[in-house]
Amino acid sequence: MELVENWLFAGSDKGGERIADILTIIETAKLHGHNPEAYLTDVLTRIQSHPKDRLEELLPWQWAPERDRYEAA
Repeated sequence: MELVENWLFAGSDKGGERIADILTIIETAKLHGHNPEAYLTDVLTRIQSHPKDRLEELLPWQWAPERDRYEAA
């Protein structure tokens, strides 16, 4: 019921589509065992300087938190 109420306040069809996109990213991160807040914070911080040919590394099913990347190296 809570999600239905959120859709009512999207403001427009485009707003509803944006909410759907955001919820999809959050739920996909959860499905892959990530904390959605940590995932989004890291990806949004790194995406501007991340190489365009390696964007797939930022997808939830391939993403690793920064500390894990350094430990693996």
